[in-house]
Amino acid sequence: MTELASTPRPPRREFRNINAFTDLRTYRLPPAGIVSILHRISGFLMFLLLPFIIWMFDTSISSQISFEKFKAAFNVGLGFVPGFLIKLVALALIWAYLHHFIAGLRHLWMDVSHSAVSKEFGKSSAMVTLFLSILLAVVLGAKLFGLY
Repeated sequence: MTELASTPRPPRREFRNINAFTDLRTYRLPPAGIVSILHRISGFLMFLLLPFIIWMFDTSISSQISFEKFKAAFNVGLGFVPGFLIKLVALALIWAYLHHFIAGLRHLWMDVSHSAVSKEFGKSSAMVTLFLSILLAVVLGAKLFGLY
């Protein structure tokens, strides 16, 4: 008991009101917080690019000629927009969908099994969510860009 009293720890710094100019550089967001923010960003990105998604779907299923135009847009480009940029937008959509889906499954699992709600599970499931969404996006991006 005397050992605990003789070696006091320095107090940890508390962040209650984060000042964007002074504290934001040193603030460490936990992985669950990063996944939460990315979940919101991916949902907003999918909503923002909904006209592009509708155009891709409509062009790909309308006719054989429109499907060929759809494929050419990814290779050659579409008007003044190069094909590389269209592939990057499609890759951003792929990542947004994968991350939103995997993070949504994570949240559903935490809602269904209340015993899984702990700091350790939150950190490990957030790391798995980040890893899986990035890995699957890289694999599908490699396919999109013709690496295999």
